[in-house]
Amino acid sequence: MLEQVALGAKKLADYEPIVGSDVTQEILQIAEQVKDARVVHINATAFGGGVAEILVALVPLMRDVGLHAEWQVIEGTDEFFNVTKASHNGLQGMALDFSAEMKEIWKNYNKKNAQLFEGEYDFIVVHDPQPAGLLHFHGREGGKHWIWRCHIDTSHPNPEFWDFYTPYINMHDAGIFTMEQYVGPGVHFDPLAIVPPTIDPLSPKNVDIPLNEAQSVLAGFGIDLQRPLITQVSRFDPWKDPLGVIDAYKMVKAQVPEVQLALVGSMATDDPEGWYFLDKTSRRAGEDHDIYILHNFHGIGAYEVGCFQTASDVLIQKSTREGFGLVVTEALWKGKGVIGGNVGGIPLQVIDGKTGFLVDSIDGCAEKTLELLQNPQLNNEMGQAGREHVRKNYLITRHLRDYLNLFAQLAK
Repeated sequence: MLEQVALGAKKLADYEPIVGSDVTQEILQIAEQVKDARVVHINATAFGGGVAEILVALVPLMRDVGLHAEWQVIEGTDEFFNVTKASHNGLQGMALDFSAEMKEIWKNYNKKNAQLFEGEYDFIVVHDPQPAGLLHFHGREGGKHWIWRCHIDTSHPNPEFWDFYTPYINMHDAGIFTMEQYVGPGVHFDPLAIVPPTIDPLSPKNVDIPLNEAQSVLAGFGIDLQRPLITQVSRFDPWKDPLGVIDAYKMVKAQVPEVQLALVGSMATDDPEGWYFLDKTSRRAGEDHDIYILHNFHGIGAYEVGCFQTASDVLIQKSTREGFGLVVTEALWKGKGVIGGNVGGIPLQVIDGKTGFLVDSIDGCAEKTLELLQNPQLNNEMGQAGREHVRKNYLITRHLRDYLNLFAQLAK
């Protein structure tokens, strides 16, 4: 059997004070159409990254509204995850070779995991390229409706990778993408659902944390609370551009010498490249003791990330490619103006000049960081607009509704 992820309980009713009764009643009405449906979500890791953070809330909420929902993760070793990390980058357009050996490794692990997959389900949701071959190697036995959920930007993929994955992807009955323009060439689904990711406002990371409590946590990591702090929360990944963030910080520091920078992330089990890029980031930081590079091996968990987002003066997500950027959603939910790379799903969230600033360069990032540091009132106004934008569009209840609508559509 594939590994089952153990999950706590969640109740839709607990979200009603945040999203309103109209939203929760609509969800319950849709859920009636697929009551008792058997659902399984399959992905590569139970920890680290946006997919895991979504599923840890989404699956319990599916259970609460009457579905029999599970979450399972596939097995893999570094050789497999090195291939899938390259695939992730290649599908987002990076110029990489995709060797015959790499393809065989991916096939072999998908075949192995297909043999481990057991059970009868009405809806099987396969997340991203790692397990995209399960349907091919397992066959349709045990699953009425297979759905492929793509969390990455495949609008301009490296053809070598895309051409390999397309036949496996197209076998699925339905597809879910973050944005319409992410649907790569030659992929056809009916139905096709456009479902941007969301955050759970009641998770340890996103629940409201008192400022003095958050500051106390930051002080434990050596942050000087009397001095301004810039933070980027992300994996250590070239697309997140932590090197560019360090360069922008250095430009800001030339004008605001007391400024500090925190780069906060997690080392996920399906991202062996992360350690390499963490080393690269540390080398760029050099001997600057005002740069704090922190991750889960330092005791950074979801709650600590929430504390950094709550207590920082400016939050950045200077991605150069980004499927959506849940860390942007989290930052906006904390009531902070956010500086984001003008790529992927970030402009859906950072409305330039209203909920934050979109930037295309290191110079632009430094300039807008200075503007928010030097104008706290503007920062606060943008932050409040950003929080309301997230409340209306990017909370987990909307995600639940979108999945239920797709299931109901397929069930008909």
